[in-house]
Amino acid sequence: MISIQNVRKIFPFKEGQLTAVDDVNLEIKDGEIFGVIGYSGAGKSTLIRMLNGLELPTEGTITVAGRDISKIRGSELRKARQEISMIFQHFNLLWSRTVSENIAFPLEIAGIKGPERKKRVAELIRLVDLEGRENAYPSQLSGGQKQRVGIARALANNPKVLLCDEATSALDPETTDSILDLLVDINKRLGLTIVLITHEMHVIQKICHRVAVMEKGKIVEIGSVLDVFKNPQQPITKRFVQQVSEPEETKEIAEHLLKCYDSGQIIQLTFIGDSAEQPLIANLIRRFHVNVNILQGKISQTQKGSYGTLFVHIDGNEQEVNKAVDFIRSQQVGVEVVSNG
Repeated sequence: MISIQNVRKIFPFKEGQLTAVDDVNLEIKDGEIFGVIGYSGAGKSTLIRMLNGLELPTEGTITVAGRDISKIRGSELRKARQEISMIFQHFNLLWSRTVSENIAFPLEIAGIKGPERKKRVAELIRLVDLEGRENAYPSQLSGGQKQRVGIARALANNPKVLLCDEATSALDPETTDSILDLLVDINKRLGLTIVLITHEMHVIQKICHRVAVMEKGKIVEIGSVLDVFKNPQQPITKRFVQQVSEPEETKEIAEHLLKCYDSGQIIQLTFIGDSAEQPLIANLIRRFHVNVNILQGKISQTQKGSYGTLFVHIDGNEQEVNKAVDFIRSQQVGVEVVSNG
């Protein structure tokens, strides 16, 4: 569906030049939800803007739905953009138009006649769950409702690709989740290819099939979301994974716990996929003469399985404790010893 080959984007300045995107290669599959994550200045916004021709690559080629976006211009580019829609962080709605009129705007530009346009708008309002708000203006809507209007408008011309430029970063966590659920539903119903950029690993974890990590204009890591959670390779990827698997307070709690136990072991367990569903703690207690105290834990869902971390204290005879830890390792569970009592 999307092929990015040897793409580089250089912005010239009086003092020199800035390479915003540096030799990027990506293949994004039809119907995939693909995430690009990076901190500010990583080049992800420039990359996504090149997918619909808002920016042109300095070098390389970008093919979307069979069209070389990096080469076409004028009416051909406008036609291509009907198949490549975009939603934005700050919604970009027309404030003097109602919900229905905002959604109808791209249909008007495409020359769709009144009755057909009205029918399509009604379909889209139902799809994004905005029934009853058709005649409201953007100033009368919540942030989540505004983004739903933006999504409906982006889907008006039945695009093949939906680009999401930090589409949830202006929203509160609960509203973010509702918008992400909507995007997953749209992806499943319409078979739409979705490419999103974000600096929040929660967004990647919740809806993406695969993820690319960007740093200083380069793709430094790429893989399925579950694989990246299971075995992050680069320091920046490990920091992103820790956003959702090891919140900052976890470190403080672990440091406090080290002072509370003078025997046994405090270990951090990492569960991936099927291993997250196994009754590990119950099996430990049955098999070994040890005491197991759960200190803190969290299990999250990705599109392809569960991912979780658990801090436990295992106490007892040193030999039994070591056997218990070896047993955990044999169950395809990651083990890191935080402290030995």
